[in-house]
Amino acid sequence: MGGTTELTGPDLEAGVAEADVREGVPLLGHARGEAIVIVRDQGRVHAVGATCTHYGGPLAEGIVAGGGIRCPWHHACFDLATGTAHGPALAAIACYDVALEGGKLRVGAKREPLPAPILTPASVVIVGAGAAGVACAEALRAEGHAGMITLVAGEGTDPVDRPNLSKDYLAGNAPEEWVYLRTTDQLAERAIDLVQDPATAIDPAEKTVTLRSGRELSYDALLLATGAEAIRLPLPGADLPHVHTLRSLSDSKAIAQQASAGPVVVIGASFIGLEAAASLRARDADVTVVGPESVPLARVLGETVGAFVKQVHEGKGVRFELGRKPTAITPDGVVLDDGRTLPAKLVVMGVGVRPRLDLASAAGLPVDKGVLVDAQLRAAPGVWAAGDIARFPWYGDLVRIEHWQVAVRHGQAVARSMLGRTSRTDVPFFWSQHHDVTLGYVGHAEAFDHAEIHGDLEARDAHVVYRQGATIKAVVTIGRDTLALEVEAAMERGDVAALAGLTAGARA
Repeated sequence: MGGTTELTGPDLEAGVAEADVREGVPLLGHARGEAIVIVRDQGRVHAVGATCTHYGGPLAEGIVAGGGIRCPWHHACFDLATGTAHGPALAAIACYDVALEGGKLRVGAKREPLPAPILTPASVVIVGAGAAGVACAEALRAEGHAGMITLVAGEGTDPVDRPNLSKDYLAGNAPEEWVYLRTTDQLAERAIDLVQDPATAIDPAEKTVTLRSGRELSYDALLLATGAEAIRLPLPGADLPHVHTLRSLSDSKAIAQQASAGPVVVIGASFIGLEAAASLRARDADVTVVGPESVPLARVLGETVGAFVKQVHEGKGVRFELGRKPTAITPDGVVLDDGRTLPAKLVVMGVGVRPRLDLASAAGLPVDKGVLVDAQLRAAPGVWAAGDIARFPWYGDLVRIEHWQVAVRHGQAVARSMLGRTSRTDVPFFWSQHHDVTLGYVGHAEAFDHAEIHGDLEARDAHVVYRQGATIKAVVTIGRDTLALEVEAAMERGDVAALAGLTAGARA
């Protein structure tokens, strides 16, 4: 899905001068009809596929750091030695042989890595077929796991790429086949059994999962990745057929089908609410956003950046009713707390989500605003939790982060932990699309003292540094994709000096 990388640059089969392949600088070329990036990292030369397997991003425009090449679009990372994917990508990129002959580096045959089969744990059950669940199953197979893997789904569809539901798919810019992370058939090709039968109980002592049908699954390793559910405000009229939350594929479809019915009111000036507003404006809907705050996203991004995002939306025709709360919904409108009624033939609630913790609580797992896990995302012997439900250690704090990319990387980390391998520290990242403006958010700041703006927001060329005391907790970039990748790599290394240098001033 997404873009493709054209065959440009030198013929790498014929070879390039050794001096042309510089340390840490990707060189785009091609061999045998395939786009390939050749790069030198810590003295060793690698040749890998040039296209990100997530959405087709151009890896040659990314950066090389920590033994991997990082995509500039959504921060997928691929190991240069093995091609192994690191979220949000699920599939590896190809790796090729490279030889030095007569002063030239020549790209040879594609390597077909065959990891030694791993038979333990013999049976893995994954409850939840969202980003974390699918990523875990895929990573287990990529790492050589040869035992049984059962993926228990609860939404009645094949696993979906949830960010697409509020972005391109809802806007009408993406076909439905782009929405699926993996289809049932694709999972079956990897010997992953997708079961459309929701889990109703887990028993860590007996190592079983009970499904709604009464079927019982035994496991040696269990991942709970039950995700979150959208909050529906308890308002009069909230259950009317034209009122929707936005969490599932069926939600997105229903909203898209009703987008042309008449005026739309989006309740909630959250990321999901504003993304839905932008997508519905792309369908020429008349959209009004209602929220209790005076500036949207100010708690997360600060007043100035929040005001900028609001201005972007207003420039595309979105209206705002801020400082207001809805009190009721009628078949034709939304009643506000000042007595006015906004006309509405479609209402979208984007007021947040709550983690699905019932299974974990009933099973006696440690729960406190999420499932408490250790640095390897382990909640109990043989039981892991990942994604929206996991409350995990992050630089001295316990955090629960509702980002899709975090869920993917959690799933991949759990797979390695199940196989007895340790995982690196992942830096949270998410992106949010607002019409023609994309925000990239690196790090995590539950609170911040200062939001320092470097560059020009109006020109869509800026980054914002969020500090708590002297510590940089997060960085938001607009039009500075390379900087976002460099910041993420510095945070991963724990390189405080490099992070300070990167974020000190205006930078493209």
